[in-house]
Formats: sequence, structure tokens, C-alpha cells
Amino acid sequence: MSLFAFLKSRTAFWLSFTGTTTGLAFFVKDLMQGGQFTKETNETGKVFIVTGANTGIGKETVRDIAKRGGTVYMACRNLKKCEEAREEIVLETKNKYVYCRQCDLASQESIRHFVAAFKREQEHLHVLINNAGVMRCPRSLTSDGIELQLGVNHMGHFLLTNLLLGLLKKSSPSRIVNVSSLAHTRGEINTGDLNSDKSYDEGKAYSQSKLANVLFTRELAKRLEGTNVTANALHPGVVDTEIIRHMGFFNNFFAGLFVKPLFWPFVKTPRNGAQTSLYVALDPELEKVTGQYFSDCKLKEMAPAATDTQTAKWLWAVSEKWTKPTMITIQYYFNVAD
Repeated sequence: MSLFAFLKSRTAFWLSFTGTTTGLAFFVKDLMQGGQFTKETNETGKVFIVTGANTGIGKETVRDIAKRGGTVYMACRNLKKCEEAREEIVLETKNKYVYCRQCDLASQESIRHFVAAFKREQEHLHVLINNAGVMRCPRSLTSDGIELQLGVNHMGHFLLTNLLLGLLKKSSPSRIVNVSSLAHTRGEINTGDLNSDKSYDEGKAYSQSKLANVLFTRELAKRLEGTNVTANALHPGVVDTEIIRHMGFFNNFFAGLFVKPLFWPFVKTPRNGAQTSLYVALDPELEKVTGQYFSDCKLKEMAPAATDTQTAKWLWAVSEKWTKPTMITIQYYFNVAD
């Protein structure tokens, strides 16, 4: 009888422990989801571009804007995935003004084709959300010979933004939203080896590209003073998206079985990861706020390296040299591939 009582109490203990642990995990998960953008806004008549919009944060950003009536262009590398995401969003929101267009940020030619086609279809652009990114991938190059993380995360968006500045100014008040990361605080612009030709560390390259996002944002905001076009950067949080696909450790069997469950309470869902993007893009109170950095729907202090004016100017000059945003030949307007 005493043995039975022992087993019974032990079972009760483990059931109680499991229930308490599960409850605590869900409580922590809820706390870690961050700020929410809950204001009701009507975006009917406004035109948006969201890069990297077929999955994760970008997809949830498009979904929310579509619910608010906005016209949204999903700028994606993979058109098949983009169309699948678009169909889901259109069916849910009943907003037919959501479009898929190919834009591979690892190809400057693709970016120029996208911009040329967009200008043929739209006369205005009210919000550009530079959301797409790659993270900690093995060293590879864009089609233009730029290290992939720097090329996609910074150079591609630098070119895209500059090619669209005319429309953004014409459509003012308008906004540019650059999705950066807390990783920018660990970043350093390697002026001696910006393209990681001499040595490559995937973590340092990623942090460098995210610091470049914030430096670009601040310099852009200065150059746009008086135009009623704002530029801000943000950290979306640690979000469960496909961006970690290159991090082999998180994708192996062991991680799936043991590590991911431990991290689960501390990771945002894509919907919650999109909240700060929506806040910076849509909140009426931020219409004139520019050159700032946000996280969890709040203004946050950026890293000291992100306020280095000289480095920002140097990076801008190099970015112009590598992307040549002012060189739009007439062929991009008349020979655009559909």
C-alpha cells in the first residue's frame, strides 16, 4: 500500500511539474511578444512596397496593411511563393489590391527592372518597407560581386530606395522603413575589407550589414530634410522565421528535439515580429519623426557606432559607387520583363 501511495504521489508530482512548466513557458512566451500596434488606420488609396513579403515578418506586414485597405506590392525573389502568399492574404482580407512582383535584391538588374515596372503601374508610393534579409549564410556573392549579406541587406535596399525617391517625394508625406536588428550593436563597418574579401565571419558580416542599415537610415534622413519623406530603422525582435535557414545548428535533428523547445518561449511569432514595422510605417504620430531607431513599438537608443557621421558618409559614397543608383538607362523603361 505504501508503495502504491509513493507511485501515486510521484505521478502527481510529475503531472504538477509538467503543468507548471508548460504554464510558465506560455506566460514567458506571452511576455516576450513585445509591443502591439493596435491603432485603427485607413490606408485606402495609399501605395506600399514590402520586400521579402512572401514569408515571415514581411508576409504578416502585408496582411495587416491589406486589412487596412492599402495597395501593396510584394517585392519577392521567389514568385511562386509570393503568389501562394498573396492568394492567402487576398482571400482573408478581401483586398484584391495586393500584387506580386519579382525583385531579387541580390541582383541590381532585377531591382532596376522592378522599379521600372512599378513606375509604369503606379504614379505614387507612400511607404517603402525594406524588410527582406539574409542571415549568417556561408560566404557567397551577389550577381554583382558583393558579399551576399551586405549585398542583400544593405546594398540592394540602398539601390531600391534611391531609385524610388522621386516617387516618394512626389507622394509626400511618405515613409521609408528599414528593418535592421539588435545585431547592429555588435556591428563594425570594416572600411579596410567591406566586402569580406580577405576574411569572412558570417556573424560579423551579418552585424555589419545591420549596422549599415541604421547608418544608411540616418544619412538618408539628413538628405531628405525638408521633403516630408521620413526614414527610420527598427529591430523586430527575435522572430521565428525562415531567416535562420542558414544556421545549420538550429536546423538539425538535435536542435529540433531539444534546443528549439527551450528557445520557444523567448521567440516572437511572425505576426508579433511585424508590429514594430507596422507602427513605424502607419502610426500618425510618427509622420514627422525621422532618423530614429525603434523596437517593440517604442523609440530606442541606437548603438554609438550607428551615430558616426563620417562612417555614414563613407558608406554612402561606397554604396553609390557599387550600385550607381543614378544610372537608369532607357532600356529599363521599355524592355521590362513581366
